[in-house]
Amino acid sequence: MIVVTAPTSTIGRQLVARLLEHDEPVRVIVRDPSKLTDAVRERVEVVVGSHRDRGVLDAALPGADALFWLMPADHSAPDIFDTYVTASIPGAEAVHRHGVERVVIVSALGRGSGLYAGHVSASLAMEDLFRSTGVHVRALANPSFMDNVLRQLPSLRAGVLTGTHPADLALPAVATRDIADIAERLLRDRGWVGQDTVDLLGAADVSLAEMAATLSEVLGTPIRYERGSRDETKNTMIGYGFSDAVAQAMIDMDAAKENGLDLVVPRTPENTTPTTFRQFAEEVIAPAFAG
Repeated sequence: MIVVTAPTSTIGRQLVARLLEHDEPVRVIVRDPSKLTDAVRERVEVVVGSHRDRGVLDAALPGADALFWLMPADHSAPDIFDTYVTASIPGAEAVHRHGVERVVIVSALGRGSGLYAGHVSASLAMEDLFRSTGVHVRALANPSFMDNVLRQLPSLRAGVLTGTHPADLALPAVATRDIADIAERLLRDRGWVGQDTVDLLGAADVSLAEMAATLSEVLGTPIRYERGSRDETKNTMIGYGFSDAVAQAMIDMDAAKENGLDLVVPRTPENTTPTTFRQFAEEVIAPAFAG
């Protein structure tokens, strides 16, 4: 039995579909089962509730061989470590209590960088919490997601890609579908042991200026990159209901990425994932843009 948290998230939804394609037994923890498709609901066991809740975990983990752990950020949290670490303590305790053998965690690049990075620093601390239980762990260490560009569809329709990094700063970016692919393989493989990090660097480092140029070609309309300020970005997030602490953690992460956080790990064939930004733009962004 494979237990999947956050099954309606961007990564979780793709992961569940892949597991079901291989006829794996899947149990999901979900707050709102109506957000699952009918096809998924008919084939998985559903435990309703939050994976921050001890009682929900005690209902979900008996008999589980493997757990996929993805902790979405609570934008209203009073502290960034609260949203990842404190919220995950019930999960770490439950893994130990129910004898779950393997945990695959969505984490982040940056370990060993020596940089404080807000959400990334809290994600790494969450990862260490699970490692401390002695369970077999694979932590998926990710850079920024290509999928985040989809949040900018209104801006793209106005011809602008926004960000706060220098236009020519090339950084790794990964597609969530590649993360789901790796997670699926690890969850289906009952042979791996120990604790390790799986770095996922995307197909190539890419700058925001290069993204804008690619989007211009793919979308058939001029897209320019426009650099904004971090102070304005923070105020915008607070306006959307982020707590000051969580908004500041986003800014701290963004600044750390500019200072080399995602470049600590050298690129190798093993940590290079297949989806290029152009491919993602053609297959995912363009249809959404047209819609």
